[in-house]
Amino acid sequence: MLGAALCHALYFLVDNVWNGSFVNWFEENYMTTSNRYLPEAQQEAIFHEPLWERLKVLLLWILVGVVTAGIVIVLVVAHFYARSEKRKTITDISELLHSYMVGGQNADKIFPREYAEISTQMAEIRTAMLRSEQALRNEAAQKNDLVTYLAHDLKTPLTSVIGYLSLLDEAPDMPPEQKAKYTHIALDKANRLERLVNEFFEITRYNLQQITLEQEQIDLYYMLVQMVDEFYPILSAKENTAVLHADEDLSVCGDPMKLARVFNNILKNAAAYSFPNSEIIISAEKQDGQMIITFENQGPTIPEEKLSKIFERFYRMDEARSSNAGGSGLGLAIAKEIVTLHHGTITAESHENATVFTVSLPITN
Repeated sequence: MLGAALCHALYFLVDNVWNGSFVNWFEENYMTTSNRYLPEAQQEAIFHEPLWERLKVLLLWILVGVVTAGIVIVLVVAHFYARSEKRKTITDISELLHSYMVGGQNADKIFPREYAEISTQMAEIRTAMLRSEQALRNEAAQKNDLVTYLAHDLKTPLTSVIGYLSLLDEAPDMPPEQKAKYTHIALDKANRLERLVNEFFEITRYNLQQITLEQEQIDLYYMLVQMVDEFYPILSAKENTAVLHADEDLSVCGDPMKLARVFNNILKNAAAYSFPNSEIIISAEKQDGQMIITFENQGPTIPEEKLSKIFERFYRMDEARSSNAGGSGLGLAIAKEIVTLHHGTITAESHENATVFTVSLPITN
C-alpha cells in the first residue's frame, strides 16, 4: 500500500505539477538527437537515442534511493510494530499477574508455558506476601490482646489508689500504723499504674521511632558495672544478686545509649523471671573478633516453642499475663533490632531451670 501511494504521488508530480518539464529535463540530459541517412527510405531521419552512460548512473542512484527508502520504511514499520507488540505483551502479562494475584489459582494454570520463569517467581512472591500478611495479622492480634490486657489492668490499681486515698481522706484521725499501711498500699498501686502507662507509651514509641546509631568507642566493663549497680534495688526485692565476670579493659564500638538499652532490657527480663534468692551471672569476653556478652539466670525453663518467639514484637509469655513480671512484649524485640543494626546477633537458650541470653557484637564496626 505504501509503494502504491508513492507511485501515485510520483505520477501526480510528473503529470500535473511539473507539466512536462521533467520530460524536457530528461531529454536534455539523458537523450541525444542526430540525423542519419536511411538507405531503405533513401532519405535522412532524426534519431532520438538515450545516453546510456549517463542513464546507468541515474538508474543506479534511483536504485540506491529506492533501496534506502525501503530500508528506512522497513525499520520504521518494524520499530512501531515492536513497540505495539511490547505493549501487547506487557498488557497480557499484567492481566495474567492480576488474574493470578486475585484469583488464587495455581501459577501453572494461569501462566502459559513460555512464561514459566515468571510463573515461578510470582509463586515465590505470593508465598512471601502471604507469610508477611499472616505475620502482620498475628502481630496485630498480639498487640490488640496486649492493649486489651493493659486497659483492663489499669482499672485495678486505679481503683485501689482511689479507694485507699478516700479512706485516708475520710478518716484524718486514723492511727499512724494504719495510715502508713494504707499509704504504702496506695503508693504500690500507683507505681503499678505508672508501669502500665509506661507500657502504653512504649508501644507508641516503638511504632513511631526510627532507630539510628551514633557510634563511638565504649568502655563495656564500666557500662556493665554501672548497670548492675542501677539494678540493685530491683534485684534486692527478691533477694537476688548480679555478678559480673569480665576484664576491665573490654571495649566495643557502638551506640552507648542503644546498647545500654539492650543490656537493660535483657537484665530486666532476667530479674523478672528469676527464682528468689538466686544469682544472675553476667559475663563478657573476646572471641574471634567478637565481643560475647551473656546473661544467665535461674528460673523456670522456657519451652522451645515459646523460646523461638520471645524476640517477636508484643509477645508475652503466659506467665507474664497473670503477674506483674511481664512488660509490653517489646523489650527483647527492640534489643534484637538494636543488636542487628550493630551487625551482631542475640540468642536465647533455656534448659534445666536456667536461661542464657547471648549477645555477640563486632569489636570494631
